[in-house]
Amino acid sequence: MAAKNLVIVESPAKARTLEKYLGRDFQVKASVGHIVDLPKSKLGVDIKKGFAPDFHVIQGKKKIIEELRQAAKGKEHIYLASDPDREGEAIAWHIADQIGRDHHQLHRVLINEITRKAVQEAIAHPQTLDRKKFEAQIARRILDRLVGYQISPILWKKVRRGLSAGRVQSVAVRLVCEREREIRAFVPQEYWSLAALLEGGTGPSFEARLVEWRGEKIDNKKYRIETEADIGKIVRAVEGGPWAISDVERKERRRFPTPPFVTSKLQQEAARKLGFQPQRTMQIAQRLYEGVELGPEGSVGLVTYMRTDSTRVSPDALREVRGFIHGQYGETYLPEKPVVYPTKRGVQDAHEAIRPTSMEYAPQRVRKYLRRDAFVLYSLIWERFVASQMAPAVYDQTVFDIRVGEGLFRATGQQLKFDGFMRLYIEGRDEEDEEQEGTLPSLAAGDPLKLLSLTPRQHFTQPPPRFTQASLIKELDENGIGRPSTYAGILVNIMDREYVALDERKCLAPTELGFLVTELLVDSFPDILNVEFTAGMEGILDKVEEGKENWLRAMKRFYSSFSRDLKKAETQMRDVKREEVPTEIPCDKCGSMMVVKWGRNGEFLACPRYPECKNTKNFTRGANGEIRAAEAVEVDETCEECGRPMQLRWGKYGKFLGCSGYPECKNIRSLEKPKDLGIRCPQCARGSLHEKKSRRGKIFYGCDRYPECDFATWERPVAEVCPKCAAPILLEKVTKRAGRVRRCHNPQCTYKIHVAE
Repeated sequence: MAAKNLVIVESPAKARTLEKYLGRDFQVKASVGHIVDLPKSKLGVDIKKGFAPDFHVIQGKKKIIEELRQAAKGKEHIYLASDPDREGEAIAWHIADQIGRDHHQLHRVLINEITRKAVQEAIAHPQTLDRKKFEAQIARRILDRLVGYQISPILWKKVRRGLSAGRVQSVAVRLVCEREREIRAFVPQEYWSLAALLEGGTGPSFEARLVEWRGEKIDNKKYRIETEADIGKIVRAVEGGPWAISDVERKERRRFPTPPFVTSKLQQEAARKLGFQPQRTMQIAQRLYEGVELGPEGSVGLVTYMRTDSTRVSPDALREVRGFIHGQYGETYLPEKPVVYPTKRGVQDAHEAIRPTSMEYAPQRVRKYLRRDAFVLYSLIWERFVASQMAPAVYDQTVFDIRVGEGLFRATGQQLKFDGFMRLYIEGRDEEDEEQEGTLPSLAAGDPLKLLSLTPRQHFTQPPPRFTQASLIKELDENGIGRPSTYAGILVNIMDREYVALDERKCLAPTELGFLVTELLVDSFPDILNVEFTAGMEGILDKVEEGKENWLRAMKRFYSSFSRDLKKAETQMRDVKREEVPTEIPCDKCGSMMVVKWGRNGEFLACPRYPECKNTKNFTRGANGEIRAAEAVEVDETCEECGRPMQLRWGKYGKFLGCSGYPECKNIRSLEKPKDLGIRCPQCARGSLHEKKSRRGKIFYGCDRYPECDFATWERPVAEVCPKCAAPILLEKVTKRAGRVRRCHNPQCTYKIHVAE
């Protein structure tokens, strides 16, 4: 018997899970993401006709649309169950348009968690398509297109082709650049601290630190002891004592758990604790949400929807987790009432926090069905959620104040009385951990002390740290820039565009190109690059969704000033491509004085007689900005082809070793450090895929266990499981004609999809 109802979702994995829950009366089809998008070859927005978007069917999606149309024929009910966010709402509207049904005849289904109960409940209580949410997403898409497609060509003209600007990505690069300028401008300041090792009549010795001198509280920002001479005077003043306890304060202190995950916090914590890049975190979370095959039970969604900024938890989930805590840890670990976390201002609150869909699926129970990366991320989500509803940890804290002459020394100790939520989970930190507090002996006010030693310690103030991927997401989130669903893509974009690179500690460092583009954009588009302005635009989009702002009026307000900046930038932006800064360095081929030019890898020295003379050189800048040509340096290696010494050289594709016998011997060896993609090799399953460069400078991707494993591809690997054959990765290629295309890496599989930008 043919199914009476049709449910349309985004992914094939989600479709398989829903089919199991809904039974024979329901046919479930997948759109495989977006089916229409703005064209790649042109702006695709008619500004004069009210910013009308010109949506086209994505190449390769005509067949899917035809399948959806055929499936819709004769169905009693059609349910659009794309993801429950703005992006999913836009997909639902576009599907409705393409299958030719009146929007009022269609049901919109929002599935926050893919469990039997949640799916059946959503189908039983469908909603209507939300026009305001759709308009908010279209406004965002048009805004991003106007900024990207109208600023980027100016950068191509003034700097080089292939550069891009983005409404949110450019602000993210600016934050990284400004932090780097702070670091470079930072001048370390010397300061000193003083520690006293003391002993009372009972118990072990303990350390007290000088916290006040002559009525001034010692604070490294407001008041500090700056020189060795100053600390020496203090030592001489206090070493004679007398030393005794002036005051004792004992109190009970509580440490409360952190809320369950929202998207930004999940990305931050996965980066800190698991070393996952945000994009990888979101890909794994998506699989956990859509459904995992659990043996006889079939496909089960293990976590709730992973794109959310709300810490809200449903009453059913609270009852279940409280029952689990009581049974697993006992009554003392369970608060009297469920813990309710305050909602941050500006949060959409459409979805719950990220949590397990059921306490039945403990991490250890499902471990054998999950890949290691999915298991550790699921465990993180599980532990954070359970801990968020556990009792606080309790400490006994003791503080000794010791007044000696004009100084005040303080010793602090604490002892854990009850571990509470810390039995299961403690949040990670970006900064170095503070010094751990030990326990103090049992002493009272007035008790005499014996001074064992006084230790002055020299310190220097530290510059602000570079952003990590986790701390940049935190900064974007706290400033209201972008939305949870955009953070992973932003970080991928700014690194792929080579505006930002990872240093040896995996922190974000701006490249010369990042500095240059940021400087040009800040000068020409002060609003677009302004943190407050970008956050304000997010607020306006939220108001569009809430029905408090008309999207067309908002677009007109934005474009009136933006169009003026565009016209000005066309004529007034620095033309870096044509700049030639003269130097006093002679060309060693023709004798002309070389000039500084900008190329794809930054600044370089070039002969001004190009193309007659094509000599180029790398250079360094001294402390005073003077330019020094980088000469070839002999290294302790010989050429494997002719036996002559090898030399360290710089070229178009960075550092390399070249034979000193050039041009007779043209042997070269790359020194570029391969970039780890964080993706397991699909061929040997032991190595990791790295981005590498061929001898001609072309990028390819290969296993780091070469030559034991010879897997290599010109196409960029993507950590997504093939929905057709379950191969572990897809391969992505971008061309002018076809755009962004992903295909299965298994040559026997025909899976292929066009991906919207």
